[in-house]
Parts: sequence; structure tokens; C-alpha cells
Amino acid sequence: MKTLQPASLPAPFGRYSHGVASGRIVVTSGQLALAGDGTIPEGVTAQAELCFANIRAILAEAGADFSHVLRFNAFVTERVHMADYMAVRDRLVADLPVKPASTLMIVSGFTRPEFLVEVEATALLP
Repeated sequence: MKTLQPASLPAPFGRYSHGVASGRIVVTSGQLALAGDGTIPEGVTAQAELCFANIRAILAEAGADFSHVLRFNAFVTERVHMADYMAVRDRLVADLPVKPASTLMIVSGFTRPEFLVEVEATALLP
């Protein structure tokens, strides 16, 4: 197994890896909208964009990109956030011939109240 810890991401909150590659499988931890400088953007759209940017960096470290993603799992704190999250996801996968599977759940909250969305991915390397 290989740990995937892009330098552009802040350190994980605990004793875990941002991503792990094992054979052809790449799995990311849930990515919250925490920038490398520790800031959290406001709004679901900006947060979703940062979550996906962090996932993109983790996948790149493994030699993968969104075209290799099998599934996105996402979590939002309110039903009203679903459409904004889905608009970001849909834009990022629009040109892919095969769209990843996707699950979206509504949760009661995250480690800090400013976080509105979290996204994780599972990918298969070529």
C-alpha cells in the first residue's frame, strides 16, 4: 500500500491518510473544504469545488484523474445544499464518457460548523 498525502493539502486531522493506493485501487478519505492555508470558503459551491480539487490532487499523486473514479460519496448538512453540490459534481464529470457512480447523503454536521459538504472517492488505476 502507498500513502497519498499531496503537499498542497493541509495535514489530516488525525492518524489517517488523505488517500491510499493498493494495487489498482485508490481510495480517498472524505475531503472537507479546508484550503492549504487553513481557510474554509463560504458557501456550498465554493466548498464543493475545494473538496473536488483536493480529491483531484490525491488522485494525481496516484497517477489517476476523475476519469478513473468509480464512485463519489458525498455528504451535505442540509437538503437545500444538494443542488449546489450536484451542479459542481456534474460540471466536473460532464465530459467523461462514463460517469462515476454517486451517493449523496444528508448528515447532521461535521467536525466544525463551517463545513457544509464532504466528498470522498474510490478510483481504479488504468
